[in-house]
Amino acid sequence: MRTRLVTVLLAVIAALMVIPGTAAADAQGGENLNGQIRQPTTIEGLEITVYEGFEGDEVIGEATTDSEGKWEVGLPGPGDYRVVLDEGSIPDEYVVPEKPGSELEVSVRPEQERTVVFRLQTPAEAAEESAEASQEATEDEDGGGDAGAGSDEAGEEVPGAEAGASFSDRFFQLTVAGLTFGLIIAISSVGLSLIFGTTRMINFAHGDMVTFGAFMAMMFANMTLFSSLHEVFEGVPVLDFVFNPLVLGLVLAVVLGGALGAGLERFLWRPLRRRNVALIQMFIVTIGFSLVLRHMLLVVFGARRDKYPQFRIQEAWELGPVSITPRDAGILLVAVVVLVLVASMLQFTRMGKAMRAVADNRDLAESSGIDVDRVTLYVWGLGGALSALGGVLYGLNATVHWQMGFHLLLLMFAAVILGGLGTAYGAMVGGLVVGLVAMLSTLWFSPQLMNVWALGIMILVLLVRPQGILGRRERVG
Repeated sequence: MRTRLVTVLLAVIAALMVIPGTAAADAQGGENLNGQIRQPTTIEGLEITVYEGFEGDEVIGEATTDSEGKWEVGLPGPGDYRVVLDEGSIPDEYVVPEKPGSELEVSVRPEQERTVVFRLQTPAEAAEESAEASQEATEDEDGGGDAGAGSDEAGEEVPGAEAGASFSDRFFQLTVAGLTFGLIIAISSVGLSLIFGTTRMINFAHGDMVTFGAFMAMMFANMTLFSSLHEVFEGVPVLDFVFNPLVLGLVLAVVLGGALGAGLERFLWRPLRRRNVALIQMFIVTIGFSLVLRHMLLVVFGARRDKYPQFRIQEAWELGPVSITPRDAGILLVAVVVLVLVASMLQFTRMGKAMRAVADNRDLAESSGIDVDRVTLYVWGLGGALSALGGVLYGLNATVHWQMGFHLLLLMFAAVILGGLGTAYGAMVGGLVVGLVAMLSTLWFSPQLMNVWALGIMILVLLVRPQGILGRRERVG
């Protein structure tokens, strides 16, 4: 009965969070446009303007390239945008080639950082390219050229033949994006599910623990000490990776996340439980702590969105119909390895078996000789470490900002409820389902509704299996 009441409570919380998670988020969403103009050289002072819609005149934002040719414009949300390079700001020794030109149209998905590439040429290079294009056009008119990819026999462009234009290409691309997003949700929500399983407490601050991990990794990755240490071992095969500032930052962020979770259990939640504080009161305390932690991060790090310095711009790998950046491939690999290790720990180690025993029946586990307080401390430490790792991976996939974990909390709740309350495996499965449904829904519906469809799938599954995908039935009464 208690589990069902908590399920209803979490569902209500998730429904109420739809509004702040989508419409009432901070001034701009997690989406942005960025780029680096570096062909034939990096140029400072080029002016970029972003307009809403492919034909709209409303200016969303403006940017000027820095000394490295980089620029970035934050967006109010997903949608279609027109990016214009001001040709008047281009030095006289360069021109913009006809293709792709100085005006580009891009579509941005939720939480996506879209890289826009402008190319410059010298007048001589532009003339040579124009001559080659004219020659190819003449050969095609004379029948001497072969019909290339993206053309029919008459030489006309086939709509959707470009990479990512067809439905199948978009499906595969969004499937990969959904797996990446789902694995991030899964890693972040495993700790949330384990904490509920062992203590029956809903940790509303879990999203802000995700943000804490992302900011800790950002702080360490930007440290001069770690950059200098990396320069010493640069070029050495293994040590070059081990002493990478971001790798060191990730490890330290996970350690600090685990310490935060264990510290909260030891000095806050355990004393409250020993004073017989009711679960609903402890839930209110988690809300208060989430507000404190979130605004502390805002004060310390500011409201500016940022990305990890090593992963601002990357060239994508083309794997058949799918393009994936090395960054996203690394996220997939790390997430899968960590989830397998967590599942193996829960299944085969003594502590993992004790965690599952306490989650199944706390009183029976305690009467069987299991040190429940010690197990709970380990669960909070593991949950904090996994939330910090999820924050780092989410920051790599999107941007690091002070409300990133709060925005992800809705989907973490959905994953935990969908998979089955209190089970780590259910959180893993639920996270993958939520991520895939959210991304694939953008094939047919507006990207702004992606969270709605993820919650809709959760509701449909609960109508068939009220205990969730991997949850167990409980006798009521």
